[in-house]
Amino acid sequence: MDEPLRLRPRLEPPLASLVQAGSFLHALVDALGSPLNVLLPEQAAENARRFRSVYRAHHLAGRVHFAHKANQSSALLRRLAAEDPAAVGVDVASLGELRHALGSGFTPDRIMATGPKDPEFLWLAARTGVTVNLDSRHELEQLAALVRKYGLPRVDVLLRLSGFEAADREEPGVRLRSRRSRFGSSVGEVDELLTTVERHRDAIELTGTAYHLDTTGVAEKVRALERCVLVMDECRARGLAPRVVDIGGGFGTGYLADAAEWEHYLSALTEAVLGTRPALTWRGHGYGLRNEGGTVRGNAALYPAYRAIAGPDYLAELLTTPAPALGRPAADLLLEHMYDLCAEPGRALVDQCGLSLARVLDVRRTGEGDHLVRLGLNAGDMSLEEHGVLVDPVLLPRDGAEEGGGTGPVGVYLVGNLCLEADLITRRKVFLPRLPRPGDLLAFANTAGYAMDFHAHHAQRQPLARTVAAVEEGGAWRWCLDEDYWPIPHSGGEFA
Repeated sequence: MDEPLRLRPRLEPPLASLVQAGSFLHALVDALGSPLNVLLPEQAAENARRFRSVYRAHHLAGRVHFAHKANQSSALLRRLAAEDPAAVGVDVASLGELRHALGSGFTPDRIMATGPKDPEFLWLAARTGVTVNLDSRHELEQLAALVRKYGLPRVDVLLRLSGFEAADREEPGVRLRSRRSRFGSSVGEVDELLTTVERHRDAIELTGTAYHLDTTGVAEKVRALERCVLVMDECRARGLAPRVVDIGGGFGTGYLADAAEWEHYLSALTEAVLGTRPALTWRGHGYGLRNEGGTVRGNAALYPAYRAIAGPDYLAELLTTPAPALGRPAADLLLEHMYDLCAEPGRALVDQCGLSLARVLDVRRTGEGDHLVRLGLNAGDMSLEEHGVLVDPVLLPRDGAEEGGGTGPVGVYLVGNLCLEADLITRRKVFLPRLPRPGDLLAFANTAGYAMDFHAHHAQRQPLARTVAAVEEGGAWRWCLDEDYWPIPHSGGEFA
């Protein structure tokens, strides 16, 4: 019998209470179909307040901008728009996201436009007066030309930088370059960028600098923050008046409840790749690891699903870490210069904000004896694995019986509803308390950040998951369709 390797999800209130409301969730899927997404807008607002509490602890001003690309929900956006305008904003990375943000209640001064920008996106950003986070000198030139052509007011802009190196005074003779990014302008181009800014001062106003690094390393991010502060000193020497440092996102989320389970699974995966224990995955998939002559090669392409420090706690650690060259905590550098801090959390701001439900359609055994559980969703509807996140779903029996049912843990592979060999919900064997039955539900927890709709598609004309917003009131759950949610009471109550 296979050793049951569990990766149990971290569940905190109110998401923990929602997962326990099996009858309510079954009723929702009966009414609206499988797959189904359930969101908790109030939790997103609470997460924003937790980020802001870190600002207050360090006496820093500035906004926390929700990275809209993490979730397309209207309910989440509208609920965040109802928060303190001076404290919470939104980061939009496309024309469609900008239109959605404006229509959800965000005023232009609370919107940061990032990402690749086509002329239509730049035009609407300039026309409405949102802040534009510029990736290149070309974008700067484009924006300035649009402002002049259409007689628009000056647009607030930030310069997003990349390619940071350790300063000579920090490590003489040694250059430590941050991970390469396709976004932002190299810090080596700062002089040319600022000359271009000065040439277009009639069309734009430089309000700050920014970075976004594809790393979880605090040291790299503090180095980048320090360099942004030093660049702003150069700006002031040129007569410019920047006031904001934008540190982007990447604060992370802890998906798993138990560190030991995570470490045990990683060790077991390595052993399985070496062949010293039975396979843990479909067709020996190694998640980036491979066996070369009895030696494990490669790197596990997995998100660190257990994270002791993530979200607001990660921000707190970053702000208290000394800058490598100037030697003072990052928060002190910002405070000494009276600079505002902007951050753009995505998955961290929707941590514990929702789950994805799938109905069990069929359970069968392969010729090799493996259990296949076919679900009423596909890998695009619930893409935790696409982002390298390994976490067990929660079994919600149809009849309301206890999960166990006396059969003990059983390993299964979860497969989707597409006619494709590659449509696997989990490439690894998932251990459930008992073998599921048709009509049961599997609840995938904490999917609001990127896993819920980022890869959703209409392949084979399968229906996209519908999304609802839910709130717990007086021990009972109430819900409405995502598009019908507004953060105000109305006749008949706030929810359907």
